[in-house]
Amino acid sequence: MTNKTTTADLAATHQVLNQPAPLQGHNLYAGDAALKEAVARNGGHWGEDDLQRYGEVCGRPEWIERGFQANRYKPEFEPHDRVGNRIDQVNYHPAYHQLMQLAKSEGLHSSPWTDPKPGAHVVRAAKYYLHSQVESGHGCPITMTFTSVPSINLTPALAKVWLRKITDRGYDPSNRPYTEKSALTIGMGMTEKQGGSDVRANTTTATPTGDGAYEIVGHKWFTSAPMCDAFLMLAQTDAGLSCFLVPRWCPDGTKNPIQIQRLKDKAGNVSNASSEIELRGALGWLVGEEGRGVPAIIEMVSTTRFDCMIGSAGGQRQATLQAIYHASQRCAFGKPLIDQPLMQNVLADLQLEVEGSVAMTMRMAQAMDHLDDEQQKLLMRLGTAVGKYWICKRTPHHAYEAMECLGGNGVIENFITARLYRDAPINAIWEGSGNIQALDALRAIAKTPVVLTNWFDELERSKGSDLRFDRALAQLKNQCADLDQMEYRARHLIDQLALTMQSHLLIQAGNTAVAEGFIASRLGAQGAHNTGTLPVDIDVQTIIERGNPLNL
Repeated sequence: MTNKTTTADLAATHQVLNQPAPLQGHNLYAGDAALKEAVARNGGHWGEDDLQRYGEVCGRPEWIERGFQANRYKPEFEPHDRVGNRIDQVNYHPAYHQLMQLAKSEGLHSSPWTDPKPGAHVVRAAKYYLHSQVESGHGCPITMTFTSVPSINLTPALAKVWLRKITDRGYDPSNRPYTEKSALTIGMGMTEKQGGSDVRANTTTATPTGDGAYEIVGHKWFTSAPMCDAFLMLAQTDAGLSCFLVPRWCPDGTKNPIQIQRLKDKAGNVSNASSEIELRGALGWLVGEEGRGVPAIIEMVSTTRFDCMIGSAGGQRQATLQAIYHASQRCAFGKPLIDQPLMQNVLADLQLEVEGSVAMTMRMAQAMDHLDDEQQKLLMRLGTAVGKYWICKRTPHHAYEAMECLGGNGVIENFITARLYRDAPINAIWEGSGNIQALDALRAIAKTPVVLTNWFDELERSKGSDLRFDRALAQLKNQCADLDQMEYRARHLIDQLALTMQSHLLIQAGNTAVAEGFIASRLGAQGAHNTGTLPVDIDVQTIIERGNPLNL
């Protein structure tokens, strides 16, 4: 008797084997040894319970899915309503709004301002680091709202009207006047077509109309999150470049003539709308002193650069935990990937990058908590430029290497590694690209040489712990003392400032395996290297376990 093939047989060609289940339901804080130790070390120990709680929230499947939805359904621009009235509205997927609501309800935009105390910036940075791993695009308006506070505080009359609503933990995305809302978000518009980072080339003009108000005419080439309720912008007055708070609606309820021309079609950061705008006689109020626009808005920019460090460090962490998890769940050539020496080399190297990034980011958060201390203030002045340059610039290649650990799955859009790779260059480019950060560090050193002395004083605390560190520190001091072609050499100098600081912080942290692995691979004599070329005798298993998201 002949066997007949049934329809069911034809439908079942194979079983799905050796494919890891999605990583979800894990606690992002509990499984992150580097973060937990850095929080405690830098004065955020009192936030441990809250961070444990929030780490569990950020690992929930529903929030992970909302991150995917916010990127799958990009913002859409609606210039007019159905009968032709200009509304300049950007429409987002509901998942985007849910992520914004979560971020604001957790105080990521305000907590150190509303509840200042030792460790406030450390705990907020740790929570933002966890949150950004779920979805990074909506972090842009959260960061801008957070960082607007120091600038707006320069003008007490504006602060009195705006800050209570800016720091409120509610979220109101409606397209209506700020006077009708209890909670607001703030954006920023600095760059123009002709100048980019050279904001002194801005052509937008502001003409006083009385009572501190100005009429602003011009354009902005990049205005992200254009549905924010107001924006800090730069414009030229008779006194020079000045900073203004420009509301999307006027106090009388009429629409301020800020017109969106189009949304940018970006390679990454796609959940966040970025726009080109024109200001056709828009109302704005002076922030700080007229003609002192750069010092006024730099209060916002420097803190924004710190958030870029947090976001990029979070991206590195999410990429690494995905790589480690995948390798622990998949077999190849007869044994689990995570047990294979070459893969261990790669995974440990990825984790070492995270260790250095987290250590430096949280150290700068500690400095932010103590800006009344001149040494901490000096450390922060140089540290935001060096940290933003180094951590953000390291992230794109790091994301690629982690993606490669997943093989072909890593480049597929319903795996988070693909999104991490697309998003990775954003923080390195925005708020001052690599060259801008390097030149800013040189300016800080030239203007206030004590910032470099203070940096070296910090590094001296680890002198004598490792000969390679001592040698790198001595070489760096000699290179910084050589003023010949310093601008040409700026990137190399900033590289070494970052690497020696990260090495110092990891030495001070006290984990021998991590410090040894980092120094041997970053300060050792082998020079430039690809990920996965760690020297022999590194304790890779200990390092990998520190990054294992399931190692609770």
